[in-house]
Amino acid sequence: MIRLAVREKNEQTGSYRPLQETGLKAEIQKISGSGDIKEPFVWEISVENPSGQTWEGVLRVELPFDKEAPEFFLPGFLYGTNRGDAPLRVDNEYPRLREGEMDRPASPWWMVRGDRLSHPLACVKDGNRIYGLSASPYYLKNGETIEAWTPGKTGEFYQYAGFYCSLEDGAVGYTLGYENAPWLYIQSHTVREREAMGENCFRLPAKGSVRFQVLEYCCEAAHTAQVGRLVEEIYWKYHQAPREAASMKETVQDIAGAVSTDAWLEEDCAYSGFVFEHPDGSLWYRKLPSVTWTNGVTVAVPMLLAAFRTGGDQGCEMRRQALACIEKIVSESEAPGSGLPWAVCDNGNWSNRGWWFDGMHTPGHSGYLVGQLLYYVLEAWEAEKKYAGQEHPEWLTFVGRVLERLEDSCNTDGEFPYILSETTGAGLEYDAMGSCWILAAMAYFDRLTGNRERMEMLRKSEAHYYKAYVSKMVCYGGPLDTDKAVDSEGVLSYLRAVGNMHRLTGEEQYLDHMKQALDYEFSFKFCYNSPIKTPPLGKIGWSSCGGSITSVANPHIHPMSSTVTGEMTYYLKFREDAYVAERLKDTLLWSCQNHNRFDREFDYGRKGWMSERFCHCQGLLVQEYPDGSKASTWFALMPWACGSILEGLCRVLVTV
Repeated sequence: MIRLAVREKNEQTGSYRPLQETGLKAEIQKISGSGDIKEPFVWEISVENPSGQTWEGVLRVELPFDKEAPEFFLPGFLYGTNRGDAPLRVDNEYPRLREGEMDRPASPWWMVRGDRLSHPLACVKDGNRIYGLSASPYYLKNGETIEAWTPGKTGEFYQYAGFYCSLEDGAVGYTLGYENAPWLYIQSHTVREREAMGENCFRLPAKGSVRFQVLEYCCEAAHTAQVGRLVEEIYWKYHQAPREAASMKETVQDIAGAVSTDAWLEEDCAYSGFVFEHPDGSLWYRKLPSVTWTNGVTVAVPMLLAAFRTGGDQGCEMRRQALACIEKIVSESEAPGSGLPWAVCDNGNWSNRGWWFDGMHTPGHSGYLVGQLLYYVLEAWEAEKKYAGQEHPEWLTFVGRVLERLEDSCNTDGEFPYILSETTGAGLEYDAMGSCWILAAMAYFDRLTGNRERMEMLRKSEAHYYKAYVSKMVCYGGPLDTDKAVDSEGVLSYLRAVGNMHRLTGEEQYLDHMKQALDYEFSFKFCYNSPIKTPPLGKIGWSSCGGSITSVANPHIHPMSSTVTGEMTYYLKFREDAYVAERLKDTLLWSCQNHNRFDREFDYGRKGWMSERFCHCQGLLVQEYPDGSKASTWFALMPWACGSILEGLCRVLVTV
């Protein structure tokens, strides 16, 4: 049974008290439903302010449950406990759930503004049941009428709603008005204390009222995969398609043209990590060198794919640049001691000391970077063979040799290392989803070469990553700069791995696992278009739907999840699934509206330029215009981000 509690603007303690202790009046009526995922209880709630003065505060709708071992899910914001069971004393803070006294960044409860979540849902799986609440993420005003937004409804934006979860009390909740409490995370190093009640308050005018509906879920759920089905139902209820901006063909040509023209560094056989434009129109570069992830093959290989789809002299130049970058990495990066590739070439010096190095806890080779590098080299090899008739045997030899070195590092669980020794290649640190890139590369290599000698290892490793991370919907340890926060990046390697496992075996279980991995990724992917106010995104009508929140530590949208359009397409070849098909459409539309279609469309840069950062909420809202006002994107061309869009579109767009 739901209950109502409020915190009024003049409350000094910060605690919530029952609504009947205030001057507000409420009516709560259950109008339909069984509590099932397909037929939730529908509660209609009416709140009236009978006084002669405006009421200001936050109204909280709570759903308590008898807690056993709760696993909370607030899509895009909190998964399980956000690793509240792991050590807290790390460089990067992010919200975590832990019982007991508040110990930042851990709290026994959280409240957050609705646009921090990708879907308007707060739920928990406890034992064999799911409990959850869903309602509109924001409110509109039409004249004197305040009403909840739903797709198709128009009006003046009025106020955000919010969501709540409590490990302490055993409850999930929804709020009119919102709080960011006990802390607001702008980014992992910018954390604000709970603010005094102000613009976050919901306002009911004198003699005014508001009526809204809340969906309650209370049903059996033997497996965490049911959370994916619940997210799907919320998607269908609140879905808005992204805006239609450029076509896929235009997007590929414009972005790839900009990267080739403005980011290629001939003397380094590499792309610049950032490209900035001076007021006089000249460019300056921040190299940010790396073999992959934020540079290297994650730029070169998508540019190679774009070259084949562009053609002509421009396509030839793109291909020449991409091949030069790949050849340099393949021929020079292998470390003599470990036999593994170095991560960085800075002014001719190879090492693992990338921009992320001082945030690591153990120095060495990164399993994430090594595996991803090998995977992309294989993708380039396959593309060259298919479109140019070139086989590059030295690329296969390089990948095969490194994979042989990596075989011995796989532990008895079937997991590859997060960090490997620079001197011997031995595994030093595990417990991370990012190393699944090694599995993805190994399965890809064996499929391309016809090797079947490692099938037992591949099966065991896939089973481990599925059981330890994917099946729990808690994937962590992807990017190297978040202290193993729960993220959307780690599962992207698993999707590639399990896709290749299905190609190798034809076994249905791998399609089942692919669907669950897609469900996890989709939980980070916005289902509606958040009402963004901050420019430039707010002024051009930029759409959040189809973009995936990066992680629970980096609360912005970046484009890496656009790279798995190929896996979505592959899945749909074998199974009819309207949900996956619609998510694919969202991803493609979203991918075509993040770059400058003309000079300075996003208030910076040239045609085709695109950054990695899209701030859909208060998170990571740290960039500034020259006058000091906040900006909702980064004012730079960032080729790795462009590469994510190019790869995703080129894997679907066969020719242009």
